[in-house]
Amino acid sequence: MTGESTTSQKSALLVLGCPQVPVQTSIALYLINRLKKAGILPVVAGNKAANTLLVVADTDRHYLGEVMDLDRAVALISDKKRDFDLCFVFIHNDAGVSYAATMGAISKAKLYALVYGEHYDDQVKKIDFSCTTIAAKAVHNPLPLKKALDEVKPWDA
Repeated sequence: MTGESTTSQKSALLVLGCPQVPVQTSIALYLINRLKKAGILPVVAGNKAANTLLVVADTDRHYLGEVMDLDRAVALISDKKRDFDLCFVFIHNDAGVSYAATMGAISKAKLYALVYGEHYDDQVKKIDFSCTTIAAKAVHNPLPLKKALDEVKPWDA
């Protein structure tokens, strides 16, 4: 089961947590753009602050499509009402690692852990589940994480 429609278009869930680290919003918009160019339908699931930052940054929805509450996304996947082909969990703290582990357990999506922030290496060490880890020390400057994403090219998967 992929998405709510009956199309065969690939879909990707972007899981956003607290937008405490500035690069999250710009990397999310960059990844959304790359996914759309590859024909993959991106869906954002985040907390209210993360979702609001994206909606305000893209008021006319040039990049953003569907945006939903993170708890709603977890419930839909847990209840097997929805799933995705790809899942990108943005991680800069312990909560992000927990969400990634949860997504790995409840979803059939190929899981990507996007780890960033001042202490990104500490968070990488906490990942003890199967996923592709994309990590960089990126706090205010998104370019190190963008470079790491571009090297993996998950939109070509």
